[in-house]
Amino acid sequence: MQIDPSSINSSIPDWAKEFPYAITVCDTQAIIIYMNDRSAETFVNDGGQDLIGRSLYDCHSPHSNDIIRELLATGKSNIYSIEKNGRKKLICQAPWFKGGVIAGLVEISIILPDPMPHFIRQ
Repeated sequence: MQIDPSSINSSIPDWAKEFPYAITVCDTQAIIIYMNDRSAETFVNDGGQDLIGRSLYDCHSPHSNDIIRELLATGKSNIYSIEKNGRKKLICQAPWFKGGVIAGLVEISIILPDPMPHFIRQ
């Protein structure tokens, strides 16, 4: 299912634009259709908002592209943490759906505090 990038903004809630963590959305062809302000800032050296309309496959390694294809095919999520430039981030890549059918992927990248509290709840 290909989505017109210009139509996606009407289905993205207003709060997402200035959400303090990066939100990037692609369609089933791995074409970027939405980036919030933080996502555009995060990827400013790669083109920022100009990445909308471009393929994720052009921005990632072959290994990462295999993961993207698997997520789009299966509807599974991919959640992991990274450390880059001394900052730890939680990355959540998950499918989004339209009419019960996978319509693409959403990536949310959250900068983690250091140290990060961890609570065990009963």
